[in-house]
Amino acid sequence: MKLPRIDSDKMLHILKKKGFIVVRQSGSHMIMRNDEGIRITLPCHSGKILHPKIVKRIMEDAELSEEDL
Repeated sequence: MKLPRIDSDKMLHILKKKGFIVVRQSGSHMIMRNDEGIRITLPCHSGKILHPKIVKRIMEDAELSEEDL
């Protein structure tokens, strides 16, 4: 499975559509949570593409599919 190359702004938009909200921010990392209590840490470095391993981990934790991206 080849993951799409996306930046943190796009991932933030996708997670918000899936019901995640920003709970707090620690430096350049946003801590997000949904109603089920699932917590996601999203690194936010403006203009930089997220590493594929980070995208894969966020997809697993947030139960996202490739279609969601």
